[in-house]
Amino acid sequence: MQVLWKIKRGFVKDIIELLPEPKPHYNTVSTIIRKLEKKGFVAHKAYGKTHEYYPIIPKKNYRNAVIQKAVKNYFENSYKNLVVFFAKEEKIDAEELKEIIRIIEKSKDKS
Repeated sequence: MQVLWKIKRGFVKDIIELLPEPKPHYNTVSTIIRKLEKKGFVAHKAYGKTHEYYPIIPKKNYRNAVIQKAVKNYFENSYKNLVVFFAKEEKIDAEELKEIIRIIEKSKDKS
């Protein structure tokens, strides 16, 4: 998805060119793109047997869907559990947590 948002439209070979080494096999990328299409994230325009793919969902909406699914599947549908996980893994520190609290409090004040 990151590559498609960057290039706007592209064939599988275009997507592979922009992926880091080691490059995945053509069939692997093609399968992933088709799965993304079935989920409603990507569409294509056919040129004979060749397909040009493009994103049909904004990055923000995709990010929200992915995060919601991860929270549901891995954190018992709890954002608190997600934050606790990052704190325990030392991926977030006390200052960042305080900033998160300030953001939450500010957003409550606007409501």
